[in-house]
Amino acid sequence: MVTLMQLWGPIVLSAVLVFFASSLIHMVFQWHKSEYLRLPNEDEVRAAIRRQAPPPGKYVLPYCTGGKEMQDPAMVQKFVDGPVGFLLLKANGMQSLGRMLGSWFTFSLVAAFAVAYVASRTMAPGADYLQVFRVVGTITFLTYTGGSVIDGIWMGKPWRSVMIDALDGLIYGCLSGGAFGWLWPR
Repeated sequence: MVTLMQLWGPIVLSAVLVFFASSLIHMVFQWHKSEYLRLPNEDEVRAAIRRQAPPPGKYVLPYCTGGKEMQDPAMVQKFVDGPVGFLLLKANGMQSLGRMLGSWFTFSLVAAFAVAYVASRTMAPGADYLQVFRVVGTITFLTYTGGSVIDGIWMGKPWRSVMIDALDGLIYGCLSGGAFGWLWPR
């Protein structure tokens, strides 16, 4: 059996590779840039939200408390009239890129640790590179892509954005699979 202590190298390398690949994707290639749209009346929308001063959180439009309210003709009309969607609000002020990058790297480490746990329980020392690559790559792909698919289904995230996230996940899966396959205990 492979222990998690034996996998510390591929765990860290995988997280570092994902972090740097993500940095290239977002800062150099910028293929996510087209996903972010601007409201034609952004200043008016911002002013309306600012007047109400809602706390940071996740908001739904129109707000509905349950199935019974969904039957109310007035609520049905709100859905027909639109807009229908979700709004995420953060705290006011400049966002700390360093803090977000630190959180992203921490998540990448946790993800690599979880992948290592599954891999350590499913493959023996000396497993073939390609077998390790496939198992780790698949688990990593699902880890980084699954949430985006769920958002496409339930939150209305555009499917083009989901596919771009899936491309990211495929890259992260290949890098992680390669790192684990290369450093898998013999």
